Amino acid sequence: MAAAAGVSATTVSHILNAVEGKRINAETRATVLRVADELGYRPNKLARGLRTSRTYTVGFISDEIATTPHAGQIIQGAQDAGSEHDLLLLMLNTGGDPELERKAITLLIQHGVDGILYASMYHRIVQVPAQLRSVPTVLVDASSGDPAVPSVVPDEEQGGKTATQELLAHGHRRIGFVTNVDDIPASRGRLAGYRAALADEGIEFDPALVAADRSDAPGGYRAARTLLTSAALPTALFCFNDRMAMGAYRAAGELGLSIPAELSVIGFDNQELISENLHPALSTVALPHYEMGARAIALLQAVITTSEITGPAVQEVLRCPLVTRDSIASPSRS
Repeated sequence: MAAAAGVSATTVSHILNAVEGKRINAETRATVLRVADELGYRPNKLARGLRTSRTYTVGFISDEIATTPHAGQIIQGAQDAGSEHDLLLLMLNTGGDPELERKAITLLIQHGVDGILYASMYHRIVQVPAQLRSVPTVLVDASSGDPAVPSVVPDEEQGGKTATQELLAHGHRRIGFVTNVDDIPASRGRLAGYRAALADEGIEFDPALVAADRSDAPGGYRAARTLLTSAALPTALFCFNDRMAMGAYRAAGELGLSIPAELSVIGFDNQELISENLHPALSTVALPHYEMGARAIALLQAVITTSEITGPAVQEVLRCPLVTRDSIASPSRS
C-alpha cells in the first residue's frame, strides 16, 4: 500500500493509526486515505489499542430497553454514533435485577471497556452504582443527584408544553390532562409544561381537569372517563403517553364522542405501534430515543478522550418534537 500511495510504510502507519504529533501535509494524508479506501484496508485495532491503552469497546447496560420495542432506537442511535468513533457496543440487559447488574458491570470492567452507557427504559432518577466510579460513564434517559456524572434526558417540560400548545392552537380552552399517578420526572415535567402553556394563553389552571392513574391503557381509560363525565367536560385531552391515549379512545367511544370531531386527543412517546394504528391516527410528541443514544456516545467519547475535566459534567436535555396525525380538530361544542 505504501508503494501505491508513493510514501513510506512509516508514513502510512502514522496516518492510518492517527498518530499524534506527526507533521504530515494534508495532500499526503488525503492520498494515503484514498488509497487505503480503494484497497479496502483497515487499521489493526489490536495494535492501535496496545499503543493507546484503549479497547475501542463501550458497554451498554440497560434495565429493560433491549426488550422494549419503542425504545430500541436508543440502541440504534448509540450503535450508529459508535461506528463513527470506531467503537463497538457490548450490550447487556439486566431486567432490573440489581445482582445481575452488578455482575454485568464487573464483567465489562474486567474486559477493559473504554466506558459505559447506563440506560433506563424510562426517564427516572437513578442511584449510580459505585462500580461505575472507576470507568467513564454516561447516563441515558436517566439522571442522578451526582453532578459529576454526565447524562442525556428528554425535555419533558418542553414536550408537555408543545402538546398543550398544539391543542390551544386549534382553539381548545378546556384541555384535560390524563397523567401518570407515579411521581417521576416525566409526570412532573409534562404537568409543568401543560400548566406553562395554559398560563401563556391566560388560562387559569384547573385541577378538576387533571386525572391521574396508571400509565397504561386501562389507566388511561379510567382517567379519561373521569374527566369526560365530569362537570368540567374538556373538549380535548393531553395524555401522558400513547398507551393512556389508547385508553382515552376507548372511553370516548363508550361515551359516544367522535375523535376528533367531538374530542381531540394528543399523546406522548410516539410509540408507533400504537399511534399509527389507532383510528384516527394519534397526534403525539416523540421522545428523542435515537438522539439520546447518539448524544450519549458523543458525550462518552469526550469524557474518554479528555484527560482532565473541571467543573460539573454535561447534563444534556433534548427537545421532544411534535408528530401530527389525525386526532386533533377545532372544538365543535362550547
